[in-house]
Amino acid sequence: MARKTIIAGNWKMNLLPVEGEEMVAELKERIAPRENLEVVICPQMALVPLALDWLYDSGIQLGAQNCAEKLAGAYTGETSAELLKVLGCHYCLVGHSERRSLYGETDESVGGKTQTLLNMSIIPIVCVGETLEQRESGAHFDTIGAQVTAVFNKVDPEAWTRLVFAYEPVWAIGTGKTATPAQANEIHRFIRERIKELAGEIVANATSILYGGSANASNAADLLGKSEIDGLLVGGASLKAMDFSQIIASFK
Repeated sequence: MARKTIIAGNWKMNLLPVEGEEMVAELKERIAPRENLEVVICPQMALVPLALDWLYDSGIQLGAQNCAEKLAGAYTGETSAELLKVLGCHYCLVGHSERRSLYGETDESVGGKTQTLLNMSIIPIVCVGETLEQRESGAHFDTIGAQVTAVFNKVDPEAWTRLVFAYEPVWAIGTGKTATPAQANEIHRFIRERIKELAGEIVANATSILYGGSANASNAADLLGKSEIDGLLVGGASLKAMDFSQIIASFK
């Protein structure tokens, strides 16, 4: 069975309610449901309940950008996976490089959040990737391998087939730089091989691995054409309906 292709838009801390509603309305006009393609938007938390209404009857799935590892308690400012479930989220990003670098998330905490989301039947999109320093020093494989391993150490084996990963070369996020399709495919192949070592061939072959590093309309088709790239995690280009719809249209 073919792996599902996922194109997810990470809005980060952008768009006010009127802007988000207009963007989604235009996006709905520009795209049509495609077999074996899942389109996801991940707005900032305060927009999530509004976005559920905007997406009604569209086939576009709702995602969140982060969640707490705990389900409830004295954790001021956090959002529980249980609440995300109630609000209609089908996906949630975990361990985005900005969460790791700005807010100190560790490989272990990312693994814990992943299991928490799976317990709530929310699909985690687990972000892994290396900094420029790690790539230039040759540590990128060790770095990414440790990030993937930490997830499987925390996740129950019966949930392994529900994981989604996203490779985001940190040096290509918001910089306009992009890993070449060949570079990206090499890392995706490495991630799949690591999953195979940890969880077996069936899980490895079933796991969608997205690319997330300055993906845009001009490079989307080349990236999606690579054997190991199962979709895209799109940042800035997901904020405009025309740009995002062109990326979606790149899926053949």
